[in-house]
Amino acid sequence: MSVISKPNLALTIGKYLALACYLAFALFPLYWLFKISVTPEKLIYTDGIALWPSEYTFDNFKSVILLTDFLVYFKNSIIVSFGTAAITTIIAAAAGYAFSRFNFRGKKVIIGIMLITQMFPLLIIIAPIYKIIAGLGLLNTLTSLIVVYTAFNVPFATFLMQSFFDGIPKDLEEAAMIDGCSRFQAVRKVVFPLTLPGLAATLGFVFTAAWSELLFAIMLINSNDTMTFPVGLLTFVSKFSVDWGQMMAAGVFALIPSCLFFIFIQRYLVQGLTSGAVKG
Repeated sequence: MSVISKPNLALTIGKYLALACYLAFALFPLYWLFKISVTPEKLIYTDGIALWPSEYTFDNFKSVILLTDFLVYFKNSIIVSFGTAAITTIIAAAAGYAFSRFNFRGKKVIIGIMLITQMFPLLIIIAPIYKIIAGLGLLNTLTSLIVVYTAFNVPFATFLMQSFFDGIPKDLEEAAMIDGCSRFQAVRKVVFPLTLPGLAATLGFVFTAAWSELLFAIMLINSNDTMTFPVGLLTFVSKFSVDWGQMMAAGVFALIPSCLFFIFIQRYLVQGLTSGAVKG
C-alpha cells in the first residue's frame, strides 16, 4: 500500500505546485499593478524592484478621480461594453439558433463569409471602416464604437452560440411543441434555460473584447468627452514622462467592473448548468 501511495502523493503535490506556480504567474502582474498604484511618486524608481514600497499612499487614486477625466472615460467604457455585449449576444443567439436548427439555401455560403471576415487583420480594414463611419456622421460618438465592436464580435459569438444549441437535443423542442407550445414558446421555456451557460460565456467574451479594445477607439474617437478607458490611459503619458502612479491607479479602478461582471456571470453559469442537468 505504501509503495502505491507514494507515487500518488508525489503526483498530488506536483499538481498543487503546478497550480500554485500558474496562479503566481497569473496574479503577479495584478499585484504589481496595485503595488505601483500605492507607491509615492518619489519612490517609484528608487523602490522599483522592492516587493512592497517603503512608504505607501492613496493619493494616486484621489488624483485620478478628482484631477482627471477618468470617470468620464470609465462611464463611456461601461456604456460601450455593456451595449456591445447585449446587442451582440441577442444577434448571436438568434443567428446561432437558426444555423443549428434550420437548413436553408445559402447557409454554407453565409457561414463561409463569416469565417472569412475573421481572417483579415484589423489594420487592413480600419481605413474603409473610418470612411464608412465618417459618411454616416458617427465619428466621435459612442454609437460608432458599439456598431463596429458588434460587427466584429457577431461572427465568433454566433459560432459560440451555435455550438451550445447543437448540444441541446431537438427532441426537447419537438416534445414541447407536441404539448401545444409554439416554436417561440418552446425556445423560451425549454431551450433558453439550457443555453444560459452559452449566453453567459458569450456576454463575458464580448464584454472583455469591447472593454479592452484600443485600435478602433483611437481611430474613431478624438473627443475627450467620448474617450473610452483604454484611450484615456494614454492621457497619463506625456511627451517627456509617464505618470505611472496615476496610470496604475486607473488600471486598478478599471478592474472593478470586470470583476463584478464576471462574478455576476459566474452565478448564472452555475444556475444554467444546474438547470440544464435537471431538465435534460
